[in-house]
Amino acid sequence: MTATIELIVNGVRHRVPVEDDDLLLDVLRGQAGVTSAREGCGVGACGACTVLADGRSVSSCLARAVRYDGAEITTADGLPDDDPVVDAFVARRAMQCGYCIPGFVLMGHELLAENPDPSDEEIAGHLEGNICRCGTYQEIVAAVRDASRKEHA
Repeated sequence: MTATIELIVNGVRHRVPVEDDDLLLDVLRGQAGVTSAREGCGVGACGACTVLADGRSVSSCLARAVRYDGAEITTADGLPDDDPVVDAFVARRAMQCGYCIPGFVLMGHELLAENPDPSDEEIAGHLEGNICRCGTYQEIVAAVRDASRKEHA
């Protein structure tokens, strides 16, 4: 059954037709022009497809789009040029191939919104659902820590 839903993606309103079983990831990429959310594993275990829906992380490769009618979706594409988390990732060189980084950045945003001064253990715990196949975990934790400190400065 086709329905029309409304998504606010990175501040832009989109009215899109969806089927009951359309995945949020496919709708974002195919109909809203999002390129930062990616399918990595297809089973919600790697974090490459992470987006924020109303500020909460969502594995968009598992989420049915119809459930997000009216939601405000934030993707890494929509972050400002001077985003402190992105800046910290760049400064710490917390990426190699970059495939997973949008998901890690958004998870960092979610954590800092909930806990503006997390410990390294809290950072690692919050990010544990994301996988970096290049192995830059230490740099990623350091980048989130740096972003937290920058926010408090």
